[in-house]
Formats: sequence, structure tokens, C-alpha cells
Amino acid sequence: MAAASAFGFLKRELQAAGTAFQLLTRIPVPVEIPFTPEMLARSVVYYPVVGAVIGGAVAAAGAGLDGRVPAMPAAVLLVAFWLLLTGGLHLDGLMDTADGVLSHRSRERMLEIMKDSRVGAMGVLAAIVLLLFKFSLLDAWLEQGRNWPAEAALLALACGWSRLWVAVAMAFWPFARADEGMAVLFRGVKARHALAAAAVQAVLTGIAALALPAPEGGWLAAIAVSAALAAAAGSLLAWRLCRKLGGLTGDTYGAMTEILEAILLFALVLQLH
Repeated sequence: MAAASAFGFLKRELQAAGTAFQLLTRIPVPVEIPFTPEMLARSVVYYPVVGAVIGGAVAAAGAGLDGRVPAMPAAVLLVAFWLLLTGGLHLDGLMDTADGVLSHRSRERMLEIMKDSRVGAMGVLAAIVLLLFKFSLLDAWLEQGRNWPAEAALLALACGWSRLWVAVAMAFWPFARADEGMAVLFRGVKARHALAAAAVQAVLTGIAALALPAPEGGWLAAIAVSAALAAAAGSLLAWRLCRKLGGLTGDTYGAMTEILEAILLFALVLQLH
């Protein structure tokens, strides 16, 4: 009986992790998973793992290109690889959010604009600025980076922090649309799921700190800065978006992911500089 219970628990957790990868990446997960509200809520616990895999893959690619390809074209390749891993999902959310929020229309009209599959001028501009910013940061990182294991871990953890914040936002901020949209599928996300996701991020951070050489300034300072930036910037973004839209949507989760990733990468480059 105990073995069967343990097997059932392990199966559910693996399905939840697979759900997270299927939703947030284009990494193949060749299994059929029931996308029930319970499974979707459980999947957010593994969002930091998804972020760490994405960031780690980008960092590994950067290490492979370092010294073999000039920094600027290497940075372009890394941005393209980053987009390939996510399928542009979060960038699409950023563009839709920019089109709606920066239209300065009524709340209802903003939400209508965000539902439109067409991309407007503000969405295009937001994507261009973000991609240029990430490109410039990756170029600077490739030029200045020396302690590859620690810096790769910091990038992986930064991507984990950004996706952890999505789990926090789902649990503690309201939804803009009461009964429609992708975000509503995650109404089952509660504080316990966000806390479990935070525990997963803490475990990933601990593994990195124990297994890899410390970055300049030490692990404690780097972790504290990343956590504080993610919490402060994430709270500000969620608050502003809720004031504008009356709550959050699937698009705003993608926008927050992209913006937080860029902010944390910026902090890493400033630390190197």
C-alpha cells in the first residue's frame, strides 16, 4: 500500500513537471498529460525548474560560443536560441500587454486589445526594445564573463526567479477576467503552491551554491540581490498592471517573465562590470 501511494505521488509530480515544460517551453515532453485544473495548479511548483533549464541551456550555449565566435554575433545567436526554447510565448505576452496597457484606453478596451491576435505598434516597439536590451546584455556578458560556472548558474537562477514570480502572482493577485482567458485555468493556484515553488527555487539555489565556485562578492550577496530585485520589480509590475487592468492575465504573466529576466540579467552584467 505504501509503495503504491509513493508511486502515485511520484507519477503526479512528474506529470506536473511535464505540464510545466509543455506549457512554458518548446522542449519535447512526449507523454500525454491530463490538463486538469488540479494538474495546472500543481505544475506551477516546477516553474523555477523550467526557468533553470532554460537559463542553463542559454548559459551552456554561451560558454560553447565564448572564444569561438565574436561576442556580438554570439549574443544574437543566444537571443535566437532563448526564443527557440520558449517558442516566443512570453514575448507574445509582452507585446499584447504593451498594446493594451500603453493604449491608455478604458480598462475594458485594454483587455479587448490584448485579446486581439494582431500586434500593434506599441507591441512591436516593446519587443524590439526588450530584444535589443537582452542582446546588449548578453554581448556585455560574453565580453566580461570569466567565472563561467558561477555566472551560468546565476543566469539559470535568474530565469528561475522570473518564473517563480509568475506562481506568486497567480496565488496572490486577482485575475482580470473572471471567467475567460488562459489565466482562469490557474484559479486553483493557492499560496501553498507558490510557497512550494519558492522551496524548489531555494533547493536549486542551494545546489548551485554548494556545487559551484562562488561569483565575485560571494553567493550570499548574489542570491540576496536577485531575490530582492525579483520581489521588488515583480511586486511593482503586478501592482501597476492590476491598477490598469483590474487584475492579471496570461499575457501579463508572460510580460512579467520577460521583464524580470531582463532586469536580473542587467544586474548580473552590472556585477561583472
